[in-house]
Amino acid sequence: MPPRSKRAAPSATTKPALKVAAKPAPAITAEVSPQTAAVFRRRLHRWYRRHCRDLPWRRTRDPYRILISELMLQQTQVSRVLDFYARFLDRFPDLPALASARPARVMEAWAGLGYYARARNLHKLAREVTTDRAGVIPHDPVELRTLPGIGAYTAGAVASFAYEKRAALVDTNVARVLHRVFAPDAAPKSGPGLKRLWRIAEDVLPRTGKATWLHNQAIMELGALVCTARSPKCGQCPVRQGCASVDHFAPR
Repeated sequence: MPPRSKRAAPSATTKPALKVAAKPAPAITAEVSPQTAAVFRRRLHRWYRRHCRDLPWRRTRDPYRILISELMLQQTQVSRVLDFYARFLDRFPDLPALASARPARVMEAWAGLGYYARARNLHKLAREVTTDRAGVIPHDPVELRTLPGIGAYTAGAVASFAYEKRAALVDTNVARVLHRVFAPDAAPKSGPGLKRLWRIAEDVLPRTGKATWLHNQAIMELGALVCTARSPKCGQCPVRQGCASVDHFAPR
């Protein structure tokens, strides 16, 4: 029987391998401190309660109606959407009615509003939700983004406005407000700049979903009525104290 091979004895200079612990992921530093965010919210919400417009989609939590309004409002003025919104809902009062309609009828109801891909995606969404989701529009922003024509902003809007979920949203108006108040050095139309504004939007959110409904409506309203693109009304702005850009717009 052949002798067993002997294992070589470890060298006196050989050290046992050390287990290297995995480095924890670096924490993401908040763009806005909790104290600053709290002051911003308090002033913004107080202003909104006094000055908000009475719009029909603010009187409902129906996810279908919220979805219709949000898609119609993309790149379209509120005054133009109001009539189309009412007529569209008269013709298609709920998701099943829209899902069962012929595409030509949907496009006819949308005629004159422009950006017709919105109508086609809306019709696809209605049929998909009716067929695959028992007619229930999801409440989770991640799930919402799997539906036709739903991007990050619309997902956050439906989640917060229909379901009162704590979800951030950044549209053109919100981006303008956050850019001017907190990050004038960020480029809102660049990828990194937009990501930064989304982080700021998360930082300034209230803790609860119900308060988030009011907050998201308020910041959009501020951008639409006061912090406008060309002639911001800084003298009427509730968050001008602490705004990083207010001096930039001061008359000279």
